[in-house]
Amino acid sequence: MYKLIAIDIDDTLINDDKEVTPATQQALEQAVAKDVVVTLATGRAYASAQKIARQTGLNVPIITYQGALIKNLMDEKVLYERYVPKDAAHKLFEYCIEHNLHLQVYIDDKLYAREENQKLKYYSELNRTPYFIEPDFEKLIAQKTPKMLIIDDPSYLDEIAPVLRELLGSEVHITKSKPHFLEIMHFEGTKGHALTFLANHFDVDMAQTMALGDSWNDHEMLEAAGLGVAMGNAIQALKDIAGYVTLSNNEDGVKAAIEKFVLNAE
Repeated sequence: MYKLIAIDIDDTLINDDKEVTPATQQALEQAVAKDVVVTLATGRAYASAQKIARQTGLNVPIITYQGALIKNLMDEKVLYERYVPKDAAHKLFEYCIEHNLHLQVYIDDKLYAREENQKLKYYSELNRTPYFIEPDFEKLIAQKTPKMLIIDDPSYLDEIAPVLRELLGSEVHITKSKPHFLEIMHFEGTKGHALTFLANHFDVDMAQTMALGDSWNDHEMLEAAGLGVAMGNAIQALKDIAGYVTLSNNEDGVKAAIEKFVLNAE
């Protein structure tokens, strides 16, 4: 019996209209009624993720910033936090200045960029996240940040990712949440690390955990979980490592998986 379920938000829990359907909502409630801990695991900031979590009636810690921050919904107590190492943050900032790349960071759960542009506006609209402009970006880089993000052409990001891994070293975790988004966190800022932490927190064996996602930033979580479930709309690489492939996010894939493995499980 699965006792802890971690669900990605974008293109997993919510459909393309950015909604949690009533059918999926009902499945979440039924799982919670069976004493299953249902949580979210997202690359989003806490402020953005907690709105969705509260809408769905969840009241447990949620995993945000790809796993760099776990925070209670009820009292907003921080349970787990990992920040981008200062040296790596400075190196990344200098690289982005030198190569004229759009870089944005989160400080105290607020989104900052050096200048306003279409990339920032697109990201803000997509995640419904307000943003702030700070031309003196070095001042921000000196502060604690759980996530730094570069927005650019997918093929170019694939090209520079190994360059950045070499430049920034093993202290950081670099992943893609969407084709245009390259995200940089502390090396323990992964959904896999966060899921393992929460399982320990709730005294749940990892074999009794289930994780659902659609993108490559979910792979550590799917690999760590007792059962890793890829959405029908997931990238092929994630489907290849998943223990099960459910329906798409537009077909209530989360509901289908919860019904199969939790609600109808003997």
